[in-house]
Amino acid sequence: MNQDVSAKLSILGCRGIPSKYGGFETFAQRLALYLTQKGWLVTVYCQDSEATEIYESIYEDIRLVHIPAPDYGALSSILFDWKSVAHVAQTLSKNKEKNSLILTLGYNTAIFCLKYRLKNLINIINMDGIEWRREKWKLPQKAWLYVNEWLGSWLGNHLVADHPEIKNHLMTRVSGDKITVIPYGAELVENADLSLLDQYNLKPDQYALIIARPEPENNIFEIVSAFSQQQRDLKLVILGNYKPEENPYHKKVIESASKEVLFIGAVYEPEVTNALRFYCKLYIHGHSVGGTNPSLVEALACQSAVLAHDNVFNQWVAGDQAHYFKDEAECLKEMELLFNNETEIKLMKEASFQRYQEEFFATRDLSAYEKLFQQFILD
Repeated sequence: MNQDVSAKLSILGCRGIPSKYGGFETFAQRLALYLTQKGWLVTVYCQDSEATEIYESIYEDIRLVHIPAPDYGALSSILFDWKSVAHVAQTLSKNKEKNSLILTLGYNTAIFCLKYRLKNLINIINMDGIEWRREKWKLPQKAWLYVNEWLGSWLGNHLVADHPEIKNHLMTRVSGDKITVIPYGAELVENADLSLLDQYNLKPDQYALIIARPEPENNIFEIVSAFSQQQRDLKLVILGNYKPEENPYHKKVIESASKEVLFIGAVYEPEVTNALRFYCKLYIHGHSVGGTNPSLVEALACQSAVLAHDNVFNQWVAGDQAHYFKDEAECLKEMELLFNNETEIKLMKEASFQRYQEEFFATRDLSAYEKLFQQFILD
C-alpha cells in the first residue's frame, strides 16, 4: 500500500460509539481507536433515535456518521442498517475511494450487502453467533436470520468467525478459505477501584456475578433458581435491563430470586464492570448460543473464577480448569462445591489468567483484523 494514502475503514452493524450497549459496540470502539492510532481513517455508523437528518461528528479522531432511526426494536435496527448501507455505498462510490474497506458486524441484515457487490465495494463480515438458534425469536424472525446467514456467507468478500466452532458452522455454507478465525480480545485488569463496590454494598469475594442480556438462552433463570434454593450468606449480583411488567421471562427470573439476589440494572461504565468482575468470588456465564462471548473474555481478563454453561463455545474460551453446568441441577451442584472452596477458586482464577494470556490478550484481535484488512487494500 502506498504509504502516502491512508487506508480507510467504515464500520457498520453496531449501534455506535462511544460504547454504551454491548459486545459489538465495545469491539468497534477498540478497533477504531487502534486503527486510528495506526494512521487509518475510520468511520463508525451510529444509530440516533432523536436526529431528524444524517449528520457527522468526531470522537477521538474517529469520524462518526449519525443515522436517524427511532429506537423501537428490530424494525428500527433494520431501518438503521439500510440507511447506513445506502449512505456508505453512495459515499464510497461517488468519491471513487481507493484503499477503502467496509466491516459489517453481524449478518442480521446481510441481504443489504448485495448493494456492495453491485458497486464492487469490499465488505468483510463478522458473522457473530448462530443468531437464528436463539429461543427468543419466533419462527418468522428465525427464518429471516437463517436466510441472512446464508446471504452473508455468499455476499461478503471475506468472513470473520470469532470462534473455531463458528468457522466449522460457516464451512457448511462456504469454503474455509473464505473464513478467518479471530476471537475477541480484552485489556488485562490487574487492579480495580474497590470503592466502586460501595454503591451496591458489596465486599470482595462476597458475591457471585452475572453479566448477560436477560434471554432464555443465557440460562439466567436456571442460575438464579439454583442459587436461591437456600441461604448462601453470599450475594448473586445480576447486571441487565429487566422489565418484568413487559417481559414474561424477566418476571419469571425475578420471581424465582431469593433476597440475596441483587438486580442492579444495566451498567455500561467499564470501570464499574471491571471492578465487579475483578472482586467477585465467581463469575457465572450462562450463554449457550454463539461463539466467543466478549463478556466471558473480559471475565478472563479480570482473572475471575468462571462457572459456565457446558457447551463447545464456552469450553474453548474458558478452558479445562473452569467449571461447567448443563442444567439447574448441575449448576446447584457446582455452587455447593465452589462457594466454600477457596483453594479451587484460587486455582480457577489462575487458570483464567493463563487462558487469557494464551488466546485473548489485548490487541491480539485488533492486529489480526488489521493484517486481514491489509490483504484487501489495493497497492
